[in-house]
Amino acid sequence: MSEQQAVLQQFRETIHKIKSYEEALGLLYWDLRTGAPRKGMDTRSESIGMVSGEMFKLSTSPQLGEWLSALEEKGSFEELTEIDQRLVSETRKEYDRSVKIPPKLYQEYVVAAAQSENKWEEAKAQNDFKGFQPYLEKVISYTNQFIDLWGAKATRYDTLLDQYEPGMTVSQLDKVFGDLRDKLVPLSAAIAASPHQPDTGFLRQSFDKSAQKSFSLYILEQMGYDFEAGRLDESAHPFATGLNPGDVRITTRYLENDVTSALFGTIHEGGHALYEQNIMAELTNTTLCTGTSMGIHESQSRFWENVIGRSRPFWERYFGELQSRFPGQLDVSVDQFYRGNNIVSPSLIRIEADELTYNLHIIIRYEMEKLIFDGGAKVSDLPELWNEKYKQYLGITPPSDAEGVLQDVHWSGGAFGYFPSYSLGNMYAAQFADTMEKELEGMWSLVGRGELLPIKEWLSERIYKYGKLRSPSELVQSVTGKPLDPQCLVDYLTKKYTDIYKL
Repeated sequence: MSEQQAVLQQFRETIHKIKSYEEALGLLYWDLRTGAPRKGMDTRSESIGMVSGEMFKLSTSPQLGEWLSALEEKGSFEELTEIDQRLVSETRKEYDRSVKIPPKLYQEYVVAAAQSENKWEEAKAQNDFKGFQPYLEKVISYTNQFIDLWGAKATRYDTLLDQYEPGMTVSQLDKVFGDLRDKLVPLSAAIAASPHQPDTGFLRQSFDKSAQKSFSLYILEQMGYDFEAGRLDESAHPFATGLNPGDVRITTRYLENDVTSALFGTIHEGGHALYEQNIMAELTNTTLCTGTSMGIHESQSRFWENVIGRSRPFWERYFGELQSRFPGQLDVSVDQFYRGNNIVSPSLIRIEADELTYNLHIIIRYEMEKLIFDGGAKVSDLPELWNEKYKQYLGITPPSDAEGVLQDVHWSGGAFGYFPSYSLGNMYAAQFADTMEKELEGMWSLVGRGELLPIKEWLSERIYKYGKLRSPSELVQSVTGKPLDPQCLVDYLTKKYTDIYKL
């Protein structure tokens, strides 16, 4: 064995060990969010901090730095396979960022974030922002310390954005979001003025939760979700956890008075899961065995939930089966059901928002995160700021913090910079769908017949299998032949809602 091969083997073994720690942590977090006894949560949070601390020490060890330097040497790097070259490059980026954080500080942060998530769940249920405030203040304080240690980019918030969408900046997002807002507001106004408003009265009933779960499981199976490599559970906030391609778990939330909330939540998380379940085997046990960015990851959840799950062909195929699970309750035509589930109306809750106004929910969060890290906003001011922006952008004011600033789990766990990924995901999804319609002959006929597997296979071949082997920009360019184009989302929404509202 040559010296380079020996170094590569040691490097690979360390990466495998780091992934094993990640899997253990993923399982601990999943259990924490899906039913761990409340009295054990503080101790569990400390255990999570301990395991995270050990993983962090491993991923910032001087030995790993030496192996990276050896593999990056001219001549050595060129001899590596494409996968190993990417693995070295990605590990170097994470190493250089993480090595600036003292291990003790990182472990303290992980414990604080886990405790904050636990408190958020309690605070949301009790509409108690003041009780949650000190936990959030602590998480934000740690995040600001990290930004100082990393070194702020053009703005402090840019530093956080790059962790979820590599290369994305405030400057870019301000333009993209500004253009999107300017194009969608007139469309929203035209929709509001249309005399052809869909009827939604039939949706306001009590729907058996076990029947909802049965239908959600059925649709997951139709999508190609592998139940031998995953499971569906219930949680306060739907999420997906990819432990490895053979164990990708998802959760949803059942509402008795809403027959589609859990279904669309399940389809959304199922989209995330399909991505993780179908990454090429060669990337297993490496840090490339995950989505390339949260924007691309969200493109898959949003594609399956909205482009497919809220489409007319989808319901022409599956509405009859939904009706059979709720005898006598959905006595409307498939057209009424389709239009009723695609209304455009300002709403309080992001995860229940329509496709068009959803982006305004994201812009609100984006602007608030900029205020927190670049504008000096205090945590005590967040509820008022939140309510002001909802009034400004959506014309509504949350009646409580539980339906306002407390509705999302993200900030409690320190996921600042994540929210823009959702709207970027909408844009990517529309662009991928535009390409798929051109390449996959009879795409909508397939959906109308319930043949969803060819769609999953198309996505697997062009997106899923590459994991993190390609950057977001490289992937979008290779799949669609052009860089991110927000106009694809505008065109998709305009076409869809012109039909629904007879504009």
